[in-house]
Amino acid sequence: MSREPRTQNVTTEAGEARITWVPATTAPRLVVAVSHGAGGGIEARDLKALAAALPAHGATVALVEQPWRVAGKKVAPAPKTLDTGWRGLWPALAAPRLPVVAGGRSAGARVACRTAAELGAAAVLALSFPLHPPGRPEKSRADELLGTGVPTLVVQGGNDPFGRPEEFPPGAYELAQVPYGDHGFAVPKKSGLTEAQAMEVLTGAVTGWLTSLG
Repeated sequence: MSREPRTQNVTTEAGEARITWVPATTAPRLVVAVSHGAGGGIEARDLKALAAALPAHGATVALVEQPWRVAGKKVAPAPKTLDTGWRGLWPALAAPRLPVVAGGRSAGARVACRTAAELGAAAVLALSFPLHPPGRPEKSRADELLGTGVPTLVVQGGNDPFGRPEEFPPGAYELAQVPYGDHGFAVPKKSGLTEAQAMEVLTGAVTGWLTSLG
């Protein structure tokens, strides 16, 4: 089997979606499927870092583009439509017959949390989970995170305006922090951390957690 990345278009009830497969470089033991947020695509720094780091640890990475991105639209549709797209992609993600870790960043993390139990995800990876809109802590989305029903890891920037690590409620999930990171895991120069170092914190946390899943 080729270890070069390949793309696969998938027809869903929400439109044509796309998966970019980055195969494991060692014996594959799971698929880590991650989708983008509402304001960007799979070129996000955290998704690119995971696609570069995880294949050496036996994880095939599936970078998922929701139909609205494939169609070239600028604004994400309603959460219900995002869930529909993700459900339609799931058979393709499960086709390698490996455990699938459902994941994503921001809006993509919410989709993974909402649908994990019904789709049979092995675990959830929530990057920059938007716990609440900026400045609106009363509008909490914690119930989505707390209701996954599967092992869950949140990786959050220390200065994320959508929810700093200390704002997260106790629950049956793990939380790792990228110090000083914003919602996109960018770190200010004054922090003393480079972007590469911030991404090493993120990928280290994720690889360690994946190993702990067995």
